[in-house]
This record gives sequence, structure tokens and C-alpha cells, in this order.
Amino acid sequence: MAKVRGQKRPKGKPPKRGFPTSWVVAALFLAAVAGIFVLNSQQLTLSIPEAARAAIIDQLYASYPNEEFTTRVTRELEDYGFEVDVYQGDTVTVDFYENLLTYGYSLIVFRAHSGLVAEVRELDLPIGTYLFTNETYSSIKHPREQLNDEVRKARVGEGYPYVFAIGPKFITDSMKGNFDNTVVIIGGCSGLSDDDLAQAFVDRGASVYLAWNAPVDLDYIDEAVVSLVKNLCSKRVTVKTAVELTMATIGPDPKHHAVLGYYPMGNGNKTIGELIGK
Repeated sequence: MAKVRGQKRPKGKPPKRGFPTSWVVAALFLAAVAGIFVLNSQQLTLSIPEAARAAIIDQLYASYPNEEFTTRVTRELEDYGFEVDVYQGDTVTVDFYENLLTYGYSLIVFRAHSGLVAEVRELDLPIGTYLFTNETYSSIKHPREQLNDEVRKARVGEGYPYVFAIGPKFITDSMKGNFDNTVVIIGGCSGLSDDDLAQAFVDRGASVYLAWNAPVDLDYIDEAVVSLVKNLCSKRVTVKTAVELTMATIGPDPKHHAVLGYYPMGNGNKTIGELIGK
């Protein structure tokens, strides 16, 4: 409804001086209402509902920008009612991830390298699922996190520079704050080949974690994530149905045969609105 910001007095005779009876009655009524409000003001809690907020974290942007992906996902999220923030390239660092939970996002889409990071033989550490940053690896940076196996050095393949990658222990031990039933979508490789990273997100308050169970090609995963977000937001179906529709429409990754899944299984029968309370 449009707001009326002012009214002009109609042309014609000026108003008579004095207060008509109807005005007196109205004034007494308003005074009574005001008195009731003052007497009960301590019992009233006035709140303005806040719009749900979503984030697109595009770690791949520096090497593989895809503005169409960002535009399409943003449109789907905004049409649903989210306010959307986009983080790209060099913004995605260890410190950024450390503070991510404090930003209050109800849904986060990661467009990022991820997957199984090989064991660190000199420390006798097992293979684990890690999420890449764009922060260049250094043996003298983040020493506590390295000693605790919260971060590791990782790279996409031979010839690529090493960067820091965060693992399950970083999420549970070093991230500040907690998620508030946040929906997490991992648009990268092998995010659900094991449930270690998924469990860490859930332990910190995520309501559901969606990812693929094997390596994926970039063109495939971009299109698949757009389809998934559309099913969740435009069609407003449950997580389970959104996953099924995405797989029926886009299919598994044609090269690596990765398929989309979600964790924990018990939240598959809920929509994102039910999960985040919006």
C-alpha cells in the first residue's frame, strides 16, 4: 500500500473555530487508547521480521568466472525472498571462513573446489574432505590450525599452486558462532564421498547439507547447482524431491558419474522454508 505523505486542505470556506462534539469524542477515545498503550507498554514486544539472508561463496571466480551462474542463482534466491551477498575470488580466505557463521545466513551456496585431500604422511593424518580457499599456502601461517589438522595445503592438480583448505575440525573447532538451521549447498567435487564435512556443518547448526559424492566437471556442476536452487526456491519442494528432480533433469556427472545427495537423511522431507523457519 502506498504511503500518503501529506494532505492539502480543500479549497472553500475556512473551518469554524471551536471543537465540534464529534472532535471531542474522538479526542477522548484516542486519549483512552493512548492510556491503555502506556499502561501495557511493558507487556508488548514489537518486532519487525527480518528477511532471510543468503550467500554465494564463489572461490572459483578468480580462475573460472561464471557471471551467468551468479546471476541465475541470485535471481532464484531473491525471487524466493532472500537478500543475497556474493563473495568472490581472493575474499575467500581462512579468516573469512572463520567468521562465516557470524554473518547470519540462512542458505549458503559454495561454488568452490572441494573433495578428498590426501593424507599428510609426515604427520600420519588420514584422508579427509576439505573445502578450498583462495589463500596461498604457507607453512608459517595459521600454525595452530595446521598443527590441529584443521587446515591443510591442497591443490587442484599438478602444476597448480597450493592453497589452504579447511576441514571438518576447522568447522567444529575454529569457526566462530553457530549456524541457525542454515541450508548448505556444496557446488564442488566429492563433498559427500564421506560424511565427515557434512557432519561438521550439521554439528555447527546447519539443517541440511547438499553435495555430490564424486568429482565433477565445472560446466556440469554450475548447471546442476542452478537446477537444484531453482527446485528448492521456485518450486518450493522438499529437499528429497529437489534432489530427485535435479538428478532427473541434469543427471549424474557424465564423466565421473557423481550424483547429488543430502545429509542428514531425516531432513529430506522438509522444504527450505520449513528448515530455516522463513
